[in-house]
Amino acid sequence: MAARRSCRAARSGLPGAYPRTGSFCGTGKASWASIGLGSSSDGFALILPRLERAFRACARTLNRMNVAQATPDSARRQRYPGIVLAAAGLLWMAGLLYSARATITGRADAEMEVTSTAYALPGAISATLVGGAAVALAVLALAGRSRAFSPTVRFAVTTGTGLVLGALAALSFITINTDGWVYAVVGGTVAAAATVGGAIAGFPESRVVTATCWAAIAVFAVGFALNVVQDPLLRLFGAGDTSASRASAADWFSLTQGLLSGLAAGAVAFLVLHRRRDGSGPRWTRYALAGAGPGLLLVIAEILARTAGSRVLELAGRVSELELAVQQMLSGSRLNNALIVLFVGAITAIILIGRTLGPSAEPDDEDAAQPAG
Repeated sequence: MAARRSCRAARSGLPGAYPRTGSFCGTGKASWASIGLGSSSDGFALILPRLERAFRACARTLNRMNVAQATPDSARRQRYPGIVLAAAGLLWMAGLLYSARATITGRADAEMEVTSTAYALPGAISATLVGGAAVALAVLALAGRSRAFSPTVRFAVTTGTGLVLGALAALSFITINTDGWVYAVVGGTVAAAATVGGAIAGFPESRVVTATCWAAIAVFAVGFALNVVQDPLLRLFGAGDTSASRASAADWFSLTQGLLSGLAAGAVAFLVLHRRRDGSGPRWTRYALAGAGPGLLLVIAEILARTAGSRVLELAGRVSELELAVQQMLSGSRLNNALIVLFVGAITAIILIGRTLGPSAEPDDEDAAQPAG
């Protein structure tokens, strides 16, 4: 009874109620004297391990709670933007492929069918290139929710996704006519473009590739809008009845399209990358790369058109001397437009990120930086 009263008194915190001898409430090995103020080092040696174990158990519990709560949210943040980008890329790719197929099959003359195929090939390549990269990013985000992939596995997943998508896209051209080689070449070129796009998505900088895809879609949208109002713009640039005036207006139109597309590419790339303003975002070099990304994709598309699809372009050039001159002019114009988008997009992204940077920290007084004495 006396031990219980001493224990209750000790729990109540009454001054002077701590027993100087005896066990902890009659059951432990440490005495109250070793726990109270002024205790010996043996008491701390016994109590500190208990506190340490308790804190460790609490930390493990909180860590499991944080992981359980944060993992679905982070996976959702990674998954949904990838799906939105993949949907946008697929819609644009499907629209261009459908338009190209409808244009080709709508020609009754074989020569016009070949020239229409040559005209539609570069746009189909660029759209499939971006679509392959966008879909590969979404597949990578879905497959990598539970674990991180090694660079080799990551590259294999994205490249395989692009290859599968390219094979499906190639069917839209191969099924037009299975007897000749023209549409087989077009289908193979489109499949190669989607595969290259998937390989690009396998690069470690996923945010940069994502920003590049969004910027490329913005470039496509600018080009589509300008083509809708092409005739009024050509008249604005001085297109008349002479060939010289029409050629000059076409040059100004191409330059305007390249400049506006580059501005859109740099602005969209900046907006996609600049989500966090706490200084933990990508460096300016990544902004420049994302801004230049659409131009790089257009350059790659032109390279594929001149290599994998060269037979189609050469066949279209054999229709007439005029058609050969037109194909050469269009090829040079596409390359110039791609380079303009590349440089203007990179410069625009650099300027935008530069405007968000604050002034460097400098001491108010030069003497304050000097040591005293």
